[in-house]
Amino acid sequence: MKRGFYTIMSAQFFSSLADNALFVAAVELLKAEGAPEWQRAALVPMFALFYVVLAPFVGAFADSRPKGDVMLISNSIKVVGCLMMLFGTHPLLAYAVVGLGAAAYSPAKYGILTELLPASQLVKANGWIEGLTIGSIILGVLLGGQLVGPVIAPMLLGLDIPFFDTGIDLPPEGAICVLVLIYMLAAWFNTRIPLTGAAMVPMRRDPERSLGFNLLALLPDFVSCNRRLWQDKLGQISLATTTLFWGVSGNLRYIVLAWAAAALGYSTTQASGLVGVVAIGTAVGAVAASMRTRLEHAPTLMPLGIGMGVLVLAMNAIDQLWLAVPFLILLGGLGGYLVVPMNALLQHRGHNLMGAGRSIAVQNFNEQLCILGLGGAYTLFTGMGLSSFGAITGFGLLVACVMWLIQRWHAYNHEHHRDELARLLHIARNDDLHG
Repeated sequence: MKRGFYTIMSAQFFSSLADNALFVAAVELLKAEGAPEWQRAALVPMFALFYVVLAPFVGAFADSRPKGDVMLISNSIKVVGCLMMLFGTHPLLAYAVVGLGAAAYSPAKYGILTELLPASQLVKANGWIEGLTIGSIILGVLLGGQLVGPVIAPMLLGLDIPFFDTGIDLPPEGAICVLVLIYMLAAWFNTRIPLTGAAMVPMRRDPERSLGFNLLALLPDFVSCNRRLWQDKLGQISLATTTLFWGVSGNLRYIVLAWAAAALGYSTTQASGLVGVVAIGTAVGAVAASMRTRLEHAPTLMPLGIGMGVLVLAMNAIDQLWLAVPFLILLGGLGGYLVVPMNALLQHRGHNLMGAGRSIAVQNFNEQLCILGLGGAYTLFTGMGLSSFGAITGFGLLVACVMWLIQRWHAYNHEHHRDELARLLHIARNDDLHG
């Protein structure tokens, strides 16, 4: 791997570490403020909101300037969201601003891989970047749980600044102060990311606009990119699979917290460890896939998605920790092994069809729209009194059934568009071997 790849990994690690610790801190802050259960569940769709709203613009923005600069700007927005949460803004609104930073960050984070590395290293690079991201999820939720827990929280609140009243009185507020420093560390790594030499694609200028460019002019381009990826016989399958995976996984993070409280009687600090257990399995699966799976073999892994849905459904039968830990590791492992090659295949097709930043923005739009939809449904069900067990049942059935439909979709393509599919797989195989 090129040297700059490890700088990108470091920046991604610390930014993602803070993202996941902040989620736990935000849940605990809402609890401390006496917010109803549905507001805690709403954190997931609120984070996804700007991914969906800004999807037509962030891809073009990421392609218009060096991606290290885009990542630096995005981390700065995350810091603003944390400060808003500290100084009285409703946690849901402040967390949405952090989601705004993450929405701008993602196209640059993944898009720079296709600029820096050849296609032959994309699966491996995705395996490591996803493995590292999952590692940061593990440590992030554990860090968040400990920062609001009974050991570290009193130490943080005991730190005083002479002659200045910070107004930091709650454990999650002390945790957020620490996370601001971690975001700043990630921003420093962003400044060390090298230029890749890739050609920039300027955003469409409009001198009559106050910002100097016409944002609405980007909408037709985004719609066209979205259509092209959904019409591509390989792109549509990989996009559908990753969309479903992240839609379920994004909400599973909160569902595991709620399930651990209901089935095991765990506090937020204790339950955060089980979210990390799922992430351990995903990291193992991601790294294994990066070592064993070639780009063109990604579509053969779709049965793992059906198996993942069945395992989610089976969570309802588990109420013992010794069973829960290996079960959650297996659940995460299936997902990690599935999503890494599918993600790499999607990046490969998107890069060939429209450019890295735009393709990642289309991917984020679809995935976050799924997270937003499923999270909105879960929030609604929670507000109506549905238990976490009922939500788990719905999620498990949904992922298994939809994954089966995607598999049938690919089989239809193989039967009716055999020549086109063979040509696209041949391109992926050649790029994988000779990129």
